[in-house]
Amino acid sequence: MSAANLEDSVRSVDAEIVYVAPGSFINRRFVAPGVEHNTGRYEAHVVKVRDGRSIAGHFTLDAHGFVLTPHRSAVANFFDKDEVDAVYPAEVADAVRALTGATRVAPLGWMARTSGDLSQFQRPATGYTHRGGVQPPAGEAHVDTAPDRADRMARATYERAFPDGKGYSRYIFSSFWRAFSEPPQDMPLAVCDARSVRLDEGTTNTMFVVDQLPDEATMLGEMPNEDQVPGAAIFHFSPAHRWWYFSNMTRDEALLVKFHDSDRSKALRTPHTAFRDTSFAHAKPRSSIEFRTVAYFE
Repeated sequence: MSAANLEDSVRSVDAEIVYVAPGSFINRRFVAPGVEHNTGRYEAHVVKVRDGRSIAGHFTLDAHGFVLTPHRSAVANFFDKDEVDAVYPAEVADAVRALTGATRVAPLGWMARTSGDLSQFQRPATGYTHRGGVQPPAGEAHVDTAPDRADRMARATYERAFPDGKGYSRYIFSSFWRAFSEPPQDMPLAVCDARSVRLDEGTTNTMFVVDQLPDEATMLGEMPNEDQVPGAAIFHFSPAHRWWYFSNMTRDEALLVKFHDSDRSKALRTPHTAFRDTSFAHAKPRSSIEFRTVAYFE
């Protein structure tokens, strides 16, 4: 069976994917404890999301921009910040190194997310850093690293993490994503086949980390040094996009999702988003953890 026929043979669901709307010019994301807000205009499009569960071994990081892998963690409670900080970074670094073939892996931090009740995870809103907390699922098609910031971020991260390093010839930003709630989850992660995304697609969505959300006038007003703050890439709808997910993910597997690859002969990046899956009765709130890294090839 050809690759195209194999991919078309799987089950699929019709679901809404949220994209940034044409004519949305002030695109910023403000994040505070337990809440995230985009200033841009967004619109939902009904698309086919294919279920890759039955052909999981078909996908590769270099071709599709994502790969599903078995992975058991020694972390007992992913909502326990101290336990995750103590155990998970080394586990993820080892896994990413094995999956990419990289020489070294630098951690960038993690975030847990849940579609359930966030009130039990409220944190003090002073000096918020947007790392190691619990947030709602991100609900729009995006990639966490904007291409116009990737090289600068990779260089700064390498110099900080590996001051004795001899330099690198390639790097990959990615997220090691795991659902740890019981399946089926109500809002799983959809990933877009990198082959279906043009290199010139994507609009920068700058991110501002705040203790509490400012008023709308402030969010839309002038922001000093906006070109220096972190930024994601958000996407307009394209009928060419091919969306995938892996139904009924368990805590003993993880999805490595590529954000940016400096080797343009490989898959560059994979847009992704949470979506509401109505194909399973009695779906449960999703709880997940994402751990961002930069893998370097020295």
